[in-house]
Amino acid sequence: MVKVVVIGSGNLAQHLIVAIQEAEQSEKSIQLIQVYARTVDNIAHLVPKQHIISDFQQLKEADVYIIAVSDNAINTVASQLPFNNKLVVHTSGAMPMDTLDSKNKKGVFYPLQTFTKNKKVAFETIPICLETENEADYMSIKLLANAISNKTYNINSVQRKALHVAAVFVNNFTNHLYQIGEEICDEHQLPFEILHPLIQETAAKIRSISPQQAQTGPAIRKDSKTIIAHETLLTHSKQKQLYKILTQSIQDNGKKL
Repeated sequence: MVKVVVIGSGNLAQHLIVAIQEAEQSEKSIQLIQVYARTVDNIAHLVPKQHIISDFQQLKEADVYIIAVSDNAINTVASQLPFNNKLVVHTSGAMPMDTLDSKNKKGVFYPLQTFTKNKKVAFETIPICLETENEADYMSIKLLANAISNKTYNINSVQRKALHVAAVFVNNFTNHLYQIGEEICDEHQLPFEILHPLIQETAAKIRSISPQQAQTGPAIRKDSKTIIAHETLLTHSKQKQLYKILTQSIQDNGKKL
């Protein structure tokens, strides 16, 4: 039985808490014994109040302490933990394992997914990237990861940093492009939902072919008249600038084919 303490109460922390509790109810070999939150009310709807603390001195004995806080707060939180030689992991994709305080055994437990409060996710489908200083600790967090997900990966800090940058491109930047698409639709009295099937097909396509093979559109075809017409239609300078940059990037990439 792997006993777990979650430190944090934000989006990721809440999703982790739910995933661990569901695995625990399924009689898997993990147990959530405590949650640390600066504001108890943030997670009182998920965890009985007797299992929530806001004082590090009240932390119970556990096998793994998961720090699920903002990247900037990881080191501060780790340094305030009132014990030594325990297994402490953070959940950041961008921060190296050494961000954690050296008084404890260090590791990383990084679920590669976008998390939104009150938006349920199928945690069993989420890849979890793992890293520790030694094999014994790795087996402990792998047991925990396997209890809540079907996909685990042994990925070091350098690889994880690159993976996080890639994730920003395919998720955060892509979502921003969705927002721009919605703004253009709104400007011309069009329902954004018209684009939903296209968005879904674009995402589904790269399951069977590479993104380079899947590339379509006026940029890769070098349809100059269409490109000029699009640039003329765009009335916002930032949208037009972004359109030109992405068009040029697609065309430059096409030269490598």
